[in-house]
Amino acid sequence: MTHQATIHPLDEAIELRELDRGIYTGRTTRAYWNMVGPFGGITAASMLQAIMLHPQLLGDPVSLTVNYAGAVTEGEFTIKANPVRTNRSTQHWMLTLEQPGADGAMVVATTATAVTAVRRETWGLSDVRMPEVPGPGNFERAAPAFSSEWFNAYEMRPVSGNFPQVWDDSGDASLSQVWVRDVPGRPLDFMSLAAASDLFFPRVWLRRARRVPAGTVSITTYFHADRAQLQQTGTGYIFAQASGQEFRNGFFDQTAQLWNADGLMLATSNQIVYYKE
Repeated sequence: MTHQATIHPLDEAIELRELDRGIYTGRTTRAYWNMVGPFGGITAASMLQAIMLHPQLLGDPVSLTVNYAGAVTEGEFTIKANPVRTNRSTQHWMLTLEQPGADGAMVVATTATAVTAVRRETWGLSDVRMPEVPGPGNFERAAPAFSSEWFNAYEMRPVSGNFPQVWDDSGDASLSQVWVRDVPGRPLDFMSLAAASDLFFPRVWLRRARRVPAGTVSITTYFHADRAQLQQTGTGYIFAQASGQEFRNGFFDQTAQLWNADGLMLATSNQIVYYKE
């Protein structure tokens, strides 16, 4: 009898095979499927994975911007990662995710830019501290509010700002706070942190208490933790919060912060989201 090692669903979803230097192929998985395509966070994690696998990589991720140019469809995709400029301590990247179109020609579905760097110890402080909230054991795990496979990939314990109970235009705030961790448990790394930065439902749903069509156009994640701090976080809970800032003319922005249970800021993110009436 042969023994097959079990691979974590996130690692399976971001698994890439090298075709040539800087060119990788992967495949979408059902574990992170959203309503019409993969969960945007797992696409961001796959883009970052291409950088982390690249033989010319310098340092660790500092920022990642992912632009969702079109829908990622079920099946294979190709990611091209190009380090366009390498300095003494920073490296700048351009990436594309492509899939075959209706006529068989490759079509760009996602673009990205990123910065990696060799981090050095310097003076530092945090001007945005983690809110004082009870631990995750004080809150119930939320049931999925609608059918999307990727919800099952996370244990979410809302602290505030969960899905509206009634969709009646009575919303008065856009802030959500939640304790969250991967299911099954998985040690935190840059890829899972990039995915978690996009786990919030659209802020317009909460602010309006109305579920309207909405989708992320672009998300930028800033990584503040180094590898040792991610390893220290391990499989523990992350405390994450997000809020909208401006809703106008079919687009809104939202900002998010993610801390580990010890109050260490791990990452912040900003995204622009389209919405319809």
